[in-house]
Amino acid sequence: MSVPLYQAKAEFFRMLGHPVRIRVLELLQDGPSPVRDLPAAIEVEAPCLSQQLAVSRRSGIVASTRQGSPVVHALAGGDVADLMRAARRILAEMLAGRGRLPAELKDAEAVAP
Repeated sequence: MSVPLYQAKAEFFRMLGHPVRIRVLELLQDGPSPVRDLPAAIEVEAPCLSQQLAVSRRSGIVASTRQGSPVVHALAGGDVADLMRAARRILAEMLAGRGRLPAELKDAEAVAP
């Protein structure tokens, strides 16, 4: 029995529903990153990051490879980066309409293509 598309989409967005996973995806938009560099950039403990990376890998949204000693994480496809940019634009429009655009989004909109 197949899952209806709307249910699969809901599961997908639920998977994205953790701040650490979102932050990882934002950081990986700039390119692959060794796992050792991520905890400091995200400001979380390594076990929490590891757990959230495992969820992202199982879902297929993040890919991991071992390059020598370090494990390197990357977005599994360009569509993920597009989704993150679209989410930023949607959020900026929603919050700007309410007059509550955070400085982080204002700065990003100023440099966005």
